[in-house]
Amino acid sequence: MPTSGDGVRRYAPHSRSHRTYSRFSATGATLRSVKNTFKTFVLLAGLGGLLVIIGQLLGGYTGALIGLGIGLLVVGFSYWKSDTLAIKAARAVPVTEAEMPEYYAIVRELTQKAGMPMPKLYVTPDQQPNAFATGRNPEHAAVAVTQGILRILDWDQLRGVLAHEISHVGNRDILIGSVAAAIAVGITAIATILRFSAIFGGGRDDDGGNPIALLALAILAPLAAGLLQMALSRSREFEADRSGARLIDDGEPLAQALIKLEAGARQIPMDIDPAHASAFIVNPLAGRKVSFGNLWRTHPATEDRVARLRGGEWR
Repeated sequence: MPTSGDGVRRYAPHSRSHRTYSRFSATGATLRSVKNTFKTFVLLAGLGGLLVIIGQLLGGYTGALIGLGIGLLVVGFSYWKSDTLAIKAARAVPVTEAEMPEYYAIVRELTQKAGMPMPKLYVTPDQQPNAFATGRNPEHAAVAVTQGILRILDWDQLRGVLAHEISHVGNRDILIGSVAAAIAVGITAIATILRFSAIFGGGRDDDGGNPIALLALAILAPLAAGLLQMALSRSREFEADRSGARLIDDGEPLAQALIKLEAGARQIPMDIDPAHASAFIVNPLAGRKVSFGNLWRTHPATEDRVARLRGGEWR
């Protein structure tokens, strides 16, 4: 990163930072908000329906009612507290402007240009270079960067990354990712209970309970949740790349950053719940060997993202 004469790294705001960015105009934001709100409600309704079905399998009519009650609680938590869950999962800690003035300067410049409120800023202790945004709306948003990303990127590249994360907020899509992650965590926990129920007699044969069906559901439910989460993530990342490049009028800083981040993610492991992997700008689990890699990919291929940024598709 650039340094001043006293050896301290400084950030110089870009001369065009005073202009308000039209990418997040009222009309565009409203259309995206309606679209993404609809997707969120589909996710939440799907989770509620799944819990009712599970309750029915475990305990008939009474089980279905219990499943509905649990579903309402989980859905409410997923909506209101999904950002808290993501922050805790990443072990992120808040930082003040006195502690990291350059971090605040970049984010303030970008949010002012985009006409958005200032999010809360966090840093995680991970040495893998990465970043993510979370929160249910721009007024309750948070951005987090890892210690690793602060170590390897210069200010221009970090600005490109933060423009990408601010774009997630402006595109109103962070709620979808946050809720999807919370749902995936919930379904994983429920699936664990189902497996024990199937193995140790939770299914009731006299009421038509089928342990094999329970076990199959326990296996397939997390798979379905994961695939849904991954499909949502791919489209969100391309759009955030595009609008982030427009926000800073340049796709090259983010392209350079993505190349560095991808290499870092493959070399340095991150201790993160797989359910929250899709929140990060590059897949934090990239270094892990997984069967059917394309099926389990939580992000678009980095080379495709870089090609789009350098090819000018963001203009």
